[in-house]
Amino acid sequence: MSVRPTSEEVTFQVDEIIVSKTDLKGRITYANQVFAKVSGYSRAELMTQPHSIIRHPDMPRCVFKLLWDRIQDGHEVFAYVKNMAKSGAYYWVFAHVTPSYDADGTMVGYHSNRRVPDRRVVREVIEPLYGELLKIEASDKGAKEGLVASYAALNNIVKSKASSYDELIFSL
Repeated sequence: MSVRPTSEEVTFQVDEIIVSKTDLKGRITYANQVFAKVSGYSRAELMTQPHSIIRHPDMPRCVFKLLWDRIQDGHEVFAYVKNMAKSGAYYWVFAHVTPSYDADGTMVGYHSNRRVPDRRVVREVIEPLYGELLKIEASDKGAKEGLVASYAALNNIVKSKASSYDELIFSL
């Protein structure tokens, strides 16, 4: 049985950091207690699950494509993300995702720290932007075409407002 999103919001404190680590396929290998508390899953329930276990349907797929493309290329990524708790409640985070490397310099996984986001930015910029991207994804004939169209739209927005994705995110 799949969990349905609710209108209930889960929050966490400014001094709390949600931390997780995954393997290269995005399966959770570490989750801190804050992650468990906010998501509503026990740490044991989170282990080996795909990180998408907390994916909220209000998140445009193109944002995750951008995130995955950048971290797989060895770049760090900052992003505003709406997640879904086990209960169906939502919570917003400002995520910082980086590749993890072994002693030989081989990429072995990913590390993510999530902080409380700027509520004004979420309300005034991110929610309307993600809403538009979701409309683009839904308006095309198929899932693949919708993703391609929304990814192009996201890149056009970045280019129109900043010289890079990172510059845009930190200018908000």
